[in-house]
Amino acid sequence: MNAAASTPLSGFDTEVALRRFDEVRAYTEQLAAPLSPEDQTVQSMPDVSPTKWHRAHVTWFFETFVLSEHEQGFAPFQDQYWFLFNSYYEAIGPRYSRPMRGVVSRPGAHDVGDYRTNVDERMRDLLDGLDDGTFAKLAPTVELGFHHEQQHQELLLMDIKHVLSLNPLQPTYAGSPATGHAGPLGWVEFDGGLVEIGHDSAAFSFDNELPPHQQYLQPFRLADRLVTNGEWQQFMADGGYERPEFWLSDGWGKVQAEGWRAPFYWTEADGLWFEHTLHGTHPVDPALPVCHVSHYEADAYAAWAGKRLPTEAEWEHAAREYDAGDPAETANLTSFHPRPAGAPTGELRQLFGDCWEWTGSAYLPYPGFQAAEGAVGEYNGKFMSGQMVLRGGCALTPPGHARASYRNFFPPSARWPVTGVRLADNGGR
Repeated sequence: MNAAASTPLSGFDTEVALRRFDEVRAYTEQLAAPLSPEDQTVQSMPDVSPTKWHRAHVTWFFETFVLSEHEQGFAPFQDQYWFLFNSYYEAIGPRYSRPMRGVVSRPGAHDVGDYRTNVDERMRDLLDGLDDGTFAKLAPTVELGFHHEQQHQELLLMDIKHVLSLNPLQPTYAGSPATGHAGPLGWVEFDGGLVEIGHDSAAFSFDNELPPHQQYLQPFRLADRLVTNGEWQQFMADGGYERPEFWLSDGWGKVQAEGWRAPFYWTEADGLWFEHTLHGTHPVDPALPVCHVSHYEADAYAAWAGKRLPTEAEWEHAAREYDAGDPAETANLTSFHPRPAGAPTGELRQLFGDCWEWTGSAYLPYPGFQAAEGAVGEYNGKFMSGQMVLRGGCALTPPGHARASYRNFFPPSARWPVTGVRLADNGGR
C-alpha cells in the first residue's frame, strides 16, 4: 500500500487543486480497500464511526461547502444524506445521532462509493470551469476540505482498529510488525526565554493555530524520545495503576470506574501481555513506544517518573528549534504502528510519525483567536472546553498533514487515539 503523494499547495491554482483533490480522494479509498462492506458498517462504541460514514462525511463536506455554493443548478445527490452525514455543524441543520451511526445499514458501502464518484465528478467539473477570481475566493474552502479529509483518513484507521479489536477471530487490517531498539532515554536542554508559537507562514493552517504570538518559557528539558512499552511495564509493576498519589482526581476516578490496569489495547494471557495492532495481536514489544494511553495515564506516569508533561509552547518551540523530523513523513504504511526510536542522536527523536504526544496544556484559544465566519467556523473553536492539546502526529497521520504548529485535541480520558508520552522537566534547576 503506497501513501498518496503530497502536492505542495504553494502557487495554488486550479491545476494544483485538481491534482490534490484526486490525490486526497484516492487515498481515502485506498485506506478503505482492505475492508469488506460488513467491516465498513460496524460502529463499536460512540467515539468510533463506521468506515463508510467517514467516506460519506468527507464527501458531504465538499457537496455542502463547495458545490452547494458554487455549482450552477445545484441539487444534492440525495436529500437525506445531508442529515445522515452531517457531523456537528449546527448551522447546516439537524443531523443523525453520532452514537447510532452503526445502525444505518443503508446506504451501504457500495452506495457510498456511488456518492463519492458523483461528487468527485461534479467537483472536477466545477474546479475546471472556474475563472481565476472565483477560484481565488473558493480556494480556502477547497483546501480546508483536503485537510478535513486527511483528518478523517487518520480517524478511519483509528476507528477500524477498535472495530477489529473486538472480533474474537483477531482479524488484521494490513501491515507487519516493526522491529528495532529504543536506545537509552536522553535529555535535550532548552534555554527558554521569549519565543513565538503559532502558525507563521502562508501555507495552510487551521484557525486554532492562529494567530502567531509570543510566549515566555522558563528553561526546560525534553526527553529525546517517547516512553517505551518496557518503561511502561515498570510503571505497572510498581503499582502505577493502584497508587492514587500519582493520579489527577478525575483520572483516578476513571481508573476505579473502568478498571484500567494497562494501556488500552493490551490484554493479559497466562501472565504475558499482548498488544492489538492493525497488523495483528502480538506480545508486547518493550522497544516500541507505548501508545493508546489517556492524558490521565500520561500525567500519572510522568508523576511516577518524577517528571511532567511538556506544555504545548515548549513542544512547539523545541520542534522549531531542532527541526527534528520531517512532518511530511508521517503515515507508517509498513506496520500502521509507532516504530522504535533507534539509537540516540543527541537531538529530539520521534516528534512526528509515531504517536500524538500529550501535553500539559488545556485546549484554549490563542490571544486574538477568531473563528472563521459561517458554518466552517464551528470546525475548532466550539470545542475549546474540556480538552487537552496533543502535538506531533502519529503513524496513521497522512503524509503532508502534520506540522510543528498543529494543535490536535482530545478529552483527557481518550485512549483509542494513537497517543503517547514524552517527558519534560525544568532543566537543570
